[in-house]
Amino acid sequence: MTSMDGPFRDRSEAGARLAELLAHLRSERPVVAGLPRGGVPVATEVARALGAPLDVIVVRKLGVPAQPELGMGAVGEAGVAVINSDVVAQAGVSDRELARIEVRERTLVAVRAGRYRAGRERVPLVGRTVIIVDDGIATGSTARAACQVARAEEAARVVLAVPVAPPAWELRLGAVADEHVTLATPEPFYAVGQFYRDFAAVTDDEVVLALASSG
Repeated sequence: MTSMDGPFRDRSEAGARLAELLAHLRSERPVVAGLPRGGVPVATEVARALGAPLDVIVVRKLGVPAQPELGMGAVGEAGVAVINSDVVAQAGVSDRELARIEVRERTLVAVRAGRYRAGRERVPLVGRTVIIVDDGIATGSTARAACQVARAEEAARVVLAVPVAPPAWELRLGAVADEHVTLATPEPFYAVGQFYRDFAAVTDDEVVLALASSG
């Protein structure tokens, strides 16, 4: 869809609206996986509407040292790494520096995954349709890594679903997912937060509570 009634009130409303576009997947008994932290409130509503189990796929952006907000890739669970070699080259990041950042972020992936699940086992993805949910797409590096995690965990089908994304986002991400679902692809697109009236940061505690409450 390329139109939009206006900004989303918050992530919960966005998730409820996104779930309507995903109703056709209910019969596939999907697993819904939110991207912490902002994707989890969206994913919670999707999982509730579809009667599906909720889990997370933990990924971490690899930020350029001089510009941490600029992603040069991402790492995730299951040993997945996505590197944007163009950004690495343009930023002049050495192999040693990239390796150092990757090790640091992989450590954080493991720590956060353990904290979020609080001792619970991961929901098995083998042979399942996995709906990966975030609150929006910006560069796409974390979403790409999350899809690759699902593939590594032998998901039968991967669906990437977000309330809002830039125009032509499916072309940018390529075949990383089997299906791409969004409510809106507005232009101009500067940042995900511009499309939410309430875009307050989601805390780790909120993610833990969402997962604990889901199952």
